[in-house]
Amino acid sequence: MLTLIAATKQLSQASEAEPYLWALLIGLVVGVAAGFAAVWLMMRQTRRIAEQSASAHLELAKREAAVASQELVSKAEEQIRERENELNRDLDRRKIEVELMLREIRSHEESLALLDYQLEQRQERLAREASAIKQARDAMRDLSKSLRKRLEGVASLDGEEVRKQLREEVIFECQDELRALRRELLERSEQDLVQEGKRILVTTMQRLVSKPNNDITATIVQLPTEEMKGRIIGREGRNIKAFEAATGTTLLIDESPQMVLISSFDPVRREIAKLALEGLLKDGRIHPASIEDFVNRARADMDLHVAQIGEETVDRLKISGLHPESIKLLGKLRFRFSYTQNVLDHSIEVAQLCSMLASEMGLEPNVAKRAGLLHDIGKAIEGEYEGSHALIGADFVRRYGETTIVVNAVAAHHAEVKPETVYAGLVILADAISASRPGARAESMTSYIERLGRLERLAMTMPGVQQAFAIQAGREVRVLVQPNIVTDEQAHALAKTLRLKIEQELDYPSTIKITVIREQRYTETAT
Repeated sequence: MLTLIAATKQLSQASEAEPYLWALLIGLVVGVAAGFAAVWLMMRQTRRIAEQSASAHLELAKREAAVASQELVSKAEEQIRERENELNRDLDRRKIEVELMLREIRSHEESLALLDYQLEQRQERLAREASAIKQARDAMRDLSKSLRKRLEGVASLDGEEVRKQLREEVIFECQDELRALRRELLERSEQDLVQEGKRILVTTMQRLVSKPNNDITATIVQLPTEEMKGRIIGREGRNIKAFEAATGTTLLIDESPQMVLISSFDPVRREIAKLALEGLLKDGRIHPASIEDFVNRARADMDLHVAQIGEETVDRLKISGLHPESIKLLGKLRFRFSYTQNVLDHSIEVAQLCSMLASEMGLEPNVAKRAGLLHDIGKAIEGEYEGSHALIGADFVRRYGETTIVVNAVAAHHAEVKPETVYAGLVILADAISASRPGARAESMTSYIERLGRLERLAMTMPGVQQAFAIQAGREVRVLVQPNIVTDEQAHALAKTLRLKIEQELDYPSTIKITVIREQRYTETAT
């Protein structure tokens, strides 16, 4: 601008400037003014735009600030709620703890009150005892005074006569008390013995896990094909005859598909026949010579199998020092049965029972276990010996180095010999427990029905009995009496009489419960 003014002054000072210079100058001034106006307008527009942009940014910042503040407020409120919930939970927990503490305090107060009451009772009892002692002391003083007076009166007697009279008087005065004390001690001792015996038996039987029965049936051998039946029979039956003669068993071949039955009363023979027949079936050559060969092999394998069973039994029970012959006989017991109860399983069970009973009673468990295992070993000895299995077994174990305790326990377990030690009594008890437990031994259906019939018939022989029913597999008999003939007192006596008759006349496992029912009914019908 200053340059423009200076140029104007220079032009005005020029003496006669040309006309176009003025026009140029005017145009220049007008252009400058227009540019200035344009710049001013542009700056104003820019300022307005800047102000609008700033206002928009400010508004946006305000909204963002409001949103951020709202989020902060929400977070703060959420934290406040969480803190409040946490405080409430803490307060509830403290309330529960305080309540528990109050309960414990009340419990302790009740305990203290009970202790106070017991203490008061004890103090009262002590006071009564002190009073009784004082009275007894006074009575003794009075007695001493009376005795002294009497002694003064009998001063002429010598010392022996005085002592005799005093002894008689003391015995006379204390006789009733001594008798009552003796009866109380005997009754208490008997009850303690009964309870201890029950505890020992129950504890021992609970510790023993019994095995189920083994069923005695004919041995079944499966055949690979139906054609093998004809080969087993052979031409004109020569193969089956040779097999039955070699094994001492009977082969039953019927229409049952792919199976034959081996029948024999001797389980050892049945097992040998089974092993021999299975070997023949695998070999495929069935004729009399091969049959005899395979039967001999089966007998040898059976001897090894029996010895292995005996060794496993001894190892299972951890018994050492048994003679090999005794071990072999124990293995043979695997193939002996008594009323479907396997004799070896029964012997193992008796051994375990004897060991546990001896442990409960403070005796030597290994001796009792040994006697229990060997108690039925006579059942495995074949018929060259005479006598019961208990006596035969006792003689056998004596010859093979067993102690007198074990020998007596084996011989006495059926009361054929008098028990000489506690171990013999343990074997008797364990043998009875193992044989009489529920499910231990079974009986045939015919003998079972016959036993129930005898029980009912015996009950019907009692006077006044109307009906009798044997129930619970013969373990209970219910007797219905005629109410117009038998009174309540007579019904009670009838139950006792029937119990005695059953014990004397019947053989039965376990126990039989007797229930006598006397009932009168009066019925009327309203029309």
